[in-house]
Amino acid sequence: MRRPVAITGLGLASSQGEGRDAHAALLKGVAPVLEEARFAPYPVHPLAPLPFDKAIPRREFRQMETWQRLGVYAAGLAIDDAGLRDRVAGMDLIVAAGGGERDTALDEQILALRPEEAARHRMLMDGLRPTLFLAQLSNLLAGSISITHNVAGSSRTLLGEEIAGAEAVRILAARIAAGSSDLGLVGGAFVAERWDQLLLYAMGGAMHQGPWAPLPERQGIAFGSAAAFLTLEPLATAAAPLAILSHIATDQGGAQTRPARLASLLAGVPERRPGCLVISTATGAAAPTRDELAALGAAPALFSADLIGHSVEAAFPAGLALGALAVAAGAPQVLVTGTGQWRGEAVALLETPS
Repeated sequence: MRRPVAITGLGLASSQGEGRDAHAALLKGVAPVLEEARFAPYPVHPLAPLPFDKAIPRREFRQMETWQRLGVYAAGLAIDDAGLRDRVAGMDLIVAAGGGERDTALDEQILALRPEEAARHRMLMDGLRPTLFLAQLSNLLAGSISITHNVAGSSRTLLGEEIAGAEAVRILAARIAAGSSDLGLVGGAFVAERWDQLLLYAMGGAMHQGPWAPLPERQGIAFGSAAAFLTLEPLATAAAPLAILSHIATDQGGAQTRPARLASLLAGVPERRPGCLVISTATGAAAPTRDELAALGAAPALFSADLIGHSVEAAFPAGLALGALAVAAGAPQVLVTGTGQWRGEAVALLETPS
């Protein structure tokens, strides 16, 4: 017998700030926060100032780069939001994570001097700070969450951009539904304010350039720094459920068969009732976004990328967090959809616990 799965806590941090109130306001039409000059021609949604140092012990703080600090901070928000500090010893953890950061200042020095190979290696050895090597380890985010918040259940890290975030939630929900887990924390983090990240996607032709525009009016990604973590529990034992995660499914494959996969995923969603709100976590990349909107047939009520920017691994968990806030605000159902800029599709249905 499969157990109903409830979302009981949200840890959301973005350009809008942190927590429920800052992000519930987005459902009412609050304007996005943008930085269009610093990384021109690429507009980004910059991370709001957050008190990382108050939530993360100094020793661990110094060993992390920004994306890890952001993830650890948001994970703590989710635990506190659900009131689960006394249960972290039995909490399972699944994290969707990307790679580490580059030292762009050192890159620029080397490019300016164009040293011979031996000198180039010496500059790298002397110039790279030790914490930068730690930032390359994708599974270090899960380790840092475990150390900082004493999360002592099983731990798993998934890589793979947008689909990793959706798969992380799907796997944890499946474990709870099957009875192999009674409590879990899941999510991801992404920092957009990195030239190396922006240029990596720009070389693939995926970035929006020029003044920001709403997602339906552009063909390209506008990144946003964000982290989103959720706590999941069986509905029967949840003290204060925010929403029921009644359905989640994912798929992936080549671009040519993407429309068929999206159609199949949407066909598998349980019946949508009148008033069902649709939130799309579409990236903004031209072809995947076009396929997602065509499969939906009607424009979504909200694009999460318009509200907080596209946050790659954190995008689908963030969409679910916004969906849970919408359910808490009175929406009877919320359909969350997402299509990765390279691969991966996901759908989820949230419903009111009452």
